[in-house]
Amino acid sequence: MQNFTNKLTNIAKATENVLSELLPDAHDNPMVAPIRHAALNGGKRLRAFLAVQSASLYGVDSAMSLRTGAAIECMHAYSLVHDDLPCMDDDELRRGKPTVHIKWDDATAVLAGDALQTLAFEILADPKTSPQAEVRVALIGSLAKASGAEGMVLGQMLDIAAENITTPLKLDEIKHLQAKKTGALIQWSAQSGAMLAQDAGIELIEYSTAVGLAFQIQDDVLDVLGNSELAGKRLQKDADSRKATFVSLLGLEQAQKIATSLVGDACDALASFGPKADALRQVAHFVVNRQL
Repeated sequence: MQNFTNKLTNIAKATENVLSELLPDAHDNPMVAPIRHAALNGGKRLRAFLAVQSASLYGVDSAMSLRTGAAIECMHAYSLVHDDLPCMDDDELRRGKPTVHIKWDDATAVLAGDALQTLAFEILADPKTSPQAEVRVALIGSLAKASGAEGMVLGQMLDIAAENITTPLKLDEIKHLQAKKTGALIQWSAQSGAMLAQDAGIELIEYSTAVGLAFQIQDDVLDVLGNSELAGKRLQKDADSRKATFVSLLGLEQAQKIATSLVGDACDALASFGPKADALRQVAHFVVNRQL
């Protein structure tokens, strides 16, 4: 596991270096500071790790997969900036630092998020990401779907609606919500390597579906048991809003059992890749054992 931790840290650093080069840095541009604050504010870079490691299964050049990793981290950062706004979750801290709308204002946060979203597509459209136009189009189209009205945005809308209903969501409804809100970008990250290699990546679809759901279950567990100082953000929001979660419906023990079972499903899906998929297997274990 120490080897995995080192690999996760190294890819996070490499992703941050690529991001720093790709983000705007003009001194006379007022958007530069909030954009860089949002995108270079630490984090595990788990989505970038999935992008790089899935590409390594097919022997794809890491220079290309680090760019897809940077793109998905831009998209993820945009979603967090908007999610933190008063009209959404109204959070003041993200990774222990002031959120963009607190450090600047709401309008700046909206615009910074917009800029990061479009930058993700700009990165993918560049021939440096892939010399093959059909690959770039596939990456762009799939990320647009994963992040838009059929993916993450839909999940966020369903999550907002869930706060205002009188009857709590049922288990299948929560699974659907989280598959869109959280799972869609995790799935895209793990499948991007196959897209770079022009492979169907059926195994990675199965793997990432299980990992995405396990990730969200652990998020629900941490919202109950986690340390807000360690997490660098406010916890127990779901209980405060009386929102149905995997934990509230299943209880802690059963939710954790399901998450563990999903880890097994994820690892089984990678059987055909043999030992070279060990890092992805370790990710599956990591998502249900993390503390933030």
